[in-house]
Amino acid sequence: MPDPSQSVAPAGWSPESWKGRPCAQPIAYSDADALDEAVRSLSLLPPLVTSWEIERLREELAQAESGGRFILQGGDCAETFDDCRPELIANKLKILLQMSLVIVHGLKKPVTRIGRFAGQYAKPRSSMVETRSGPGGVPVTLPSYFGDLINRAAFTPEARRLDPALMIKGHEHAAMTLNFIRSLVEGGFADFHHPEYWNLDFLRHGGLPGDVRADYERTAREMVDGLRFMEALGERAVDQLTRVEFFTSHEGLNLHYEAAQTRTVPRRSGWYDLSTHLPWIGDRTRAVDGAHVEHFRGVRNPVGVKIGPSATVGDVEGLWTALNPRNERGRLVFISRMGASRVRDSLPPLVEAMARRKASVVWICDPMHGNGTVLADGLKTRSFGAILEELEATCGIFERAGVPLGGVHFELTGEDVAECVGGAAGVREEDLRRHYASPCDPRLNYRQSLEMAFLISRRLGRRE
Repeated sequence: MPDPSQSVAPAGWSPESWKGRPCAQPIAYSDADALDEAVRSLSLLPPLVTSWEIERLREELAQAESGGRFILQGGDCAETFDDCRPELIANKLKILLQMSLVIVHGLKKPVTRIGRFAGQYAKPRSSMVETRSGPGGVPVTLPSYFGDLINRAAFTPEARRLDPALMIKGHEHAAMTLNFIRSLVEGGFADFHHPEYWNLDFLRHGGLPGDVRADYERTAREMVDGLRFMEALGERAVDQLTRVEFFTSHEGLNLHYEAAQTRTVPRRSGWYDLSTHLPWIGDRTRAVDGAHVEHFRGVRNPVGVKIGPSATVGDVEGLWTALNPRNERGRLVFISRMGASRVRDSLPPLVEAMARRKASVVWICDPMHGNGTVLADGLKTRSFGAILEELEATCGIFERAGVPLGGVHFELTGEDVAECVGGAAGVREEDLRRHYASPCDPRLNYRQSLEMAFLISRRLGRRE
């Protein structure tokens, strides 16, 4: 990997240069003075992550690019400030750690854990405004809810006002979340590595074929035996086993927030976005000449880009050229989100084009975002079967192309919600109305997430 000390900001770039580019999701604050004060305050606060953590993640992403490591990225569709509570944070961390252990067991390679939290407070919307029926049936139009970093969810003029002071609250809540996560990880998080304590009730549900159920149960027993063997080696081995690395990620939607925390650091050249380890650019904001690509082309962080079914070969080649002009390993992450019905036609030309160019790219599969459906009553859901279908199809595409699939990306929660239908636990549409908690998009629940980890381990492990 190139020496980061030799990097400099690209020509014409500064932390403010994005303001001169078109923005697909503009955050149009009405109070310029309040915005300036919030940005100034943010720029003076301590960073949330460090440059050496960011460089470490780049090293691990480079390993995933060559097939020597696997990336597990997951968490909430959109965090809320109200959910900054210890039990919710611990449960999200727990399910990611448990999933990673299952995948490590199956793939026989290290797994890097990247959470969609400690900053995932902003969400793009398909419309800048939302209209509902008001008193007397009169339509009321207000700004859409863009996440707690920008405005609030209640459908009132005050709540939906774009408030720059929320960026300060976002930094505070991200810092509290990170502090708690780091404390848990440093302390070993006690029992996450004991599969005998996990909730494996879905294994006994009638939705699993007998051979699959037996395979899962055998995997769980083997993990228990292996971990008990490690414990028998002595306290030091257990201590090393339970202390794991953990990285954070979020969509860098609000560029005022990101730019305020983009800084130089002592004894390193270049600029770092110190709000997160891995910022990503959404499918709606990935225009090569747009504000988001302009900002993130200038930072040392690894940068993710969501790649949807509308992406062309020209689009991905342009993104690679703009974001990774030196073709550095571990720098650029393409997160495909095609949908089960379109992945077989849309993804192969992009993967093949990057392979022909010998482009350094880490490919990650997001099988969630292309598979949303809306029920008759307006409730959004996703099908576990469609998610699995896209994941299976993506694995096959990369195998045929001879390119490593670097990882997976899920919207998930450690809670016992019902937002996605299907899975071995048998979540049905009627269950959604009783246990739906997401403020935006549907997530896999604890059991569905753990089942997905077993499926990934089973599918990818048999070709390793």
